[in-house]
Amino acid sequence: MKEESIGALKTALKYSPENIPLRLQLAELLLRKGELKEAEQHCKSALKYAPGDRRAKVLLASVYYLTREYSTAIVILEEVLSEYPKSVDALLLISRALLADGSKMQAAEYYRKALDIEPGAVDDELDEHLRLPAHEGLSAFEDDDYDDDDDDYDSEDYAFIEKPDINFKDVGGLDDVKKEIDLKIIKPLKFAELYKAYGKKAGGGILLYGPPGCGKTHIARATAGEIEAKFMNITIDDVLDMWIGNSEKNLHELFEIARNNKPCVMFFDEVDALGASRSDMRQSSGRHLINQFLAELDGIEKNNEGLLILGATNAPWHLDPAFRRPGRFDRVVFVAPPDEAARVSILKLMMKGKPVGKVDYQKVAAQTEGFSGADIAALIDLVIEDKLEASFSSGMAQSISTDDILKVIKKQKPTTREWFNTAKNYALYANESGLYDDILNYLKIKKA
Repeated sequence: MKEESIGALKTALKYSPENIPLRLQLAELLLRKGELKEAEQHCKSALKYAPGDRRAKVLLASVYYLTREYSTAIVILEEVLSEYPKSVDALLLISRALLADGSKMQAAEYYRKALDIEPGAVDDELDEHLRLPAHEGLSAFEDDDYDDDDDDYDSEDYAFIEKPDINFKDVGGLDDVKKEIDLKIIKPLKFAELYKAYGKKAGGGILLYGPPGCGKTHIARATAGEIEAKFMNITIDDVLDMWIGNSEKNLHELFEIARNNKPCVMFFDEVDALGASRSDMRQSSGRHLINQFLAELDGIEKNNEGLLILGATNAPWHLDPAFRRPGRFDRVVFVAPPDEAARVSILKLMMKGKPVGKVDYQKVAAQTEGFSGADIAALIDLVIEDKLEASFSSGMAQSISTDDILKVIKKQKPTTREWFNTAKNYALYANESGLYDDILNYLKIKKA
């Protein structure tokens, strides 16, 4: 029946190409059938005739969401919501896209807005991942078990505190990033007396940003190893809680643990999920968490000296500007995909301990421009799968050659491309302070 409907709509559109409702009905049927490319074409055709059509934009965003082009879907939906802020279908879709893109806090914010407008618009998948509270009004600070003065935290009780056994020698490339971290974090600890003479404290924060999979977590862990400090890898799940007020409590406790284990490197992964711009969070409990985070960074009530804070984000443009003020994340460092020399190092590291024949690492590295470290790891996994299949037939381990890797490279595309498509727009049109000049330099785009 669906096939007949699609055929009838296509016939009707031949005689009435400007009929927007017909075209969008066809696009919706194609979308349900999984014919995403054709659905996209009809959405774009509808927008040529009616550029502001809300339904066409939401359907187009749905296509991009299903093809995992999340950042493109988000940009379209943000535009829709700027004009139609109470569009529940747009709010739910942008929540799904943000969740898939790793922006959990923002996803929860949009989902709450959708439920405020239409309480019946509950989505089981979003509920499961965003863990919305059943009782919005209950504050964790009313809990008698919580004592703000109880700061006695024993590092032995917290499994996520570690002592890394790697340092900068174990990090391929990223020389500029190492230099910034050395100046801001490492030297103040090694030459504490010299810094004190100039009135400089040991501590502070650096924000690392760039496409996913480029080694932000690895460099943070290596930083702790370089100065023989303890390391806390903090994810949004360590902070966010379903009850209002508990997230602030969790964040405070994490900072107290770090303060009692100095020197300590606190690494906040996906920091934009905890510190999204407050201008997008009017009347939201998320604003309280951001204010708590800023207060902890400032160390107004507690001494943060010897506390070293690194944050990582794929979307620095979503971070509240207050986080970039002096004493907080006052150094913002771009972590680019590895250059050719670094890719050679990563490839050699990935191939270590495996049956390797003659491999021209330089040639392979030249063919992997734009690949992140994670992309290279995925590439080697695919090569190994191919060689395993060949090995099953012969019963012996087959050695990996240059040709084996080059054959797989032809099927692979760097995952960093979509990130740069989004980042380029921010660097060109939302870069008054020059914050994203490194992106333009990497893309070899001259600033206007």
